[in-house]
Amino acid sequence: MYLTVMKKITLTAWFLLLFGFYVAYERINPSAAIVLSPSGQIPVPTATSSAGNTTSTLAFIPTPAATSSQKTTQTPTSTPAPVPVPPPTPTPTGQYKDGTYTGPSADAYYGNVQVQAIVQGGKIADVKFLNYPQTHQTSVYINSQAMPYLTQEAIQVQSANVNIVSGATFTSQAFIQSLASALTQAKNS
Repeated sequence: MYLTVMKKITLTAWFLLLFGFYVAYERINPSAAIVLSPSGQIPVPTATSSAGNTTSTLAFIPTPAATSSQKTTQTPTSTPAPVPVPPPTPTPTGQYKDGTYTGPSADAYYGNVQVQAIVQGGKIADVKFLNYPQTHQTSVYINSQAMPYLTQEAIQVQSANVNIVSGATFTSQAFIQSLASALTQAKNS
């Protein structure tokens, strides 16, 4: 155990000593990060003395790639031609004609579902349930949960392609069927 601790201490001391030498070397010989100028030249530090003051500047030297036999073409410095701005695209009015469209009554096993699509500005603004299963307490509870979800999703996706609500499969399928028919009317009228 004593040897393991001594090895760690010795290794740490060597690391710190090497790091100290590195820091001292960098202070004596600062290495500038090589940054290429826009023309592909490498900056080289130079010292300039003026009136006893020494200042450091960077001079750019051409890189081997810039001095190769390949010719670089420069475009004349002229004012670039203005880029034409395309006219604004007209706001789409939507895929449906404004109005109120009623779909047929569709079988939902425990009753029928019939919906009415209200289209404003070419988009589905609202979907109202005109009829839905409500003879059993369970149907009333299930539909009170599913109907707002189906309505919201139809407005969001702007179509009858909505997800079937788990636990309300029959109501969801009948909703899709009735709404799809109402939206077909909205497209064709």
